[in-house]
Amino acid sequence: MEVRQSLLAKNDRLAERNRGFFQARGLLVLNVVSSPGSGKTLLLQETLRGLASRLKAGVIVGDLATDNDAQRLRASGAPVVQITTGTICHLDAEMVARAVKQLDLNGLELLIVENVGNLVCPASFDLGEDLRVVLWSVTEGEDKPLKYPPMFQGADVVIVSKSDLTQACGCDRELALSNLRRVAPRARIFETSAKTGQGMEAWREFLIEKRKEIAARDPLLST
Repeated sequence: MEVRQSLLAKNDRLAERNRGFFQARGLLVLNVVSSPGSGKTLLLQETLRGLASRLKAGVIVGDLATDNDAQRLRASGAPVVQITTGTICHLDAEMVARAVKQLDLNGLELLIVENVGNLVCPASFDLGEDLRVVLWSVTEGEDKPLKYPPMFQGADVVIVSKSDLTQACGCDRELALSNLRRVAPRARIFETSAKTGQGMEAWREFLIEKRKEIAARDPLLST
């Protein structure tokens, strides 16, 4: 227990350092988490595609192995840095700090961190983000938020993905949303389908507004 507490304390200090750095650059930073197969990479592809002319974005991708997701996201034209974690099931603040040094931050307004696919370990690690974004797919079962409460309790945004499959997979939408609101009452919820485009523009507009809020706090960023 003492070792774990020491590890998290160190991470929290580094996360605050990251946060200060990001704020000084005027970056809106997302920590995007989900279980494997939730549609996270496709959602980010469509997010970047729709924001291309409106918000300059960069991406950090974390995976145990391969750079498949990073290659898919590079097709959007956004700069992408890959973190291969090996056996580590989450990203931490130090990993993100090292990865950021590989990005050209000039003019960057949005930084998306695609975390390792896992709903357990990443819940404990602050990366210095502005928003923790949790994806939940309708194919995963209505009780997913009840099974993994720490992750959903820490969410600023919950994106319900693959909404076009709601009927096909027999998902009880109202029960699912009720469970989400029960576990994550403060989270903003978006129901989306990256495949059909459902809800995607509302999600992108939300990001644009959040970046405007950051810029409004610093007159130099608004010019």
